[in-house]
Amino acid sequence: MARYVLTDAEKNELARIADEFLAAHPVWAPLEYVDDIRVEAERLPVGVRRFLAGARTAEDAIVVVSNLPVDEDLVPTPSSWQVAEKEGAAVREELVLLLVGSVLGDAFGWNNQQNGRLVHDVCPSKGQENSLTSASSQQQLTLHTEDVFHSCRGDYVALMCLRNPDAVGTTVALVESVEFEEPLREVLHQNRFRFFPDDSHQVVPLHTAEAPSAPEERPHEVASVLFGPEDAPYLRIDADFTSPVPGDREAEQVMVQAAELLADAAERVVLAPGEAVFVDNYKVIHGRDTFTPRYDGTDRWLKRTSLVRDIRRTYVRSKSRSRLLG
Repeated sequence: MARYVLTDAEKNELARIADEFLAAHPVWAPLEYVDDIRVEAERLPVGVRRFLAGARTAEDAIVVVSNLPVDEDLVPTPSSWQVAEKEGAAVREELVLLLVGSVLGDAFGWNNQQNGRLVHDVCPSKGQENSLTSASSQQQLTLHTEDVFHSCRGDYVALMCLRNPDAVGTTVALVESVEFEEPLREVLHQNRFRFFPDDSHQVVPLHTAEAPSAPEERPHEVASVLFGPEDAPYLRIDADFTSPVPGDREAEQVMVQAAELLADAAERVVLAPGEAVFVDNYKVIHGRDTFTPRYDGTDRWLKRTSLVRDIRRTYVRSKSRSRLLG
């Protein structure tokens, strides 16, 4: 794990840059400002910029930046992402995440997820305790590749902690920590697996997060679980939303074995307020511990966005210069 802790002077400088940007853009519309935010990121303290540039070049699997500015008078944790959107909760923290993340990649979002917002709120919601979405709490979020179904999924998942009083852990498993023996590895490298949108994506008319359709009814891609360099492969898997092609019993058994090996290799990353983690979505799968929410404004609250190392590949896929896919 690569880690950088901002000095208090660097933290204050980052807060000043964010405050000046917001003062010049009084209506918060990150999709409109994302290119300006990328340029503004060049004003960040040189130490953190050099660290992130080095982490990107080295393809560090997990990158943590600590001592980021979080409002001392932070509003209560919203009761849902919809409330957070309506109230514009923790806008400066969204900007801080985008500024720091811009050194690693370009932020993008999904038309069919959280109303097409560039930065998502991750907080527990009543009635969603056992859902397979980030609004859950008492349901374990299985280790997964973020947006596993899409060839233009992010290179990084960026999570910034605003509040985490119960030390709820983000679970992570690195592909480099698992030894996939032959012929297991051989099967995982073959296009014998189907990848479906998870429940947070409203991808078909009858599908919502509250009433999800069966994965088999959703559009999907067929590809391999392992791909890329033979000696250091990349990974794509989500046990809840990945299945072998119909009738392929060998691929089914191999996928179960792979999921078990990865689960055995899982570690926990516990974020504190002012910490951001950038998870390499090609080298790491991630999940979340269970916890009991209080719904009193003090629950765990993260900001999340996805980053792609080359935004033009999303433009090619969507045939548009939009930062929204789906």
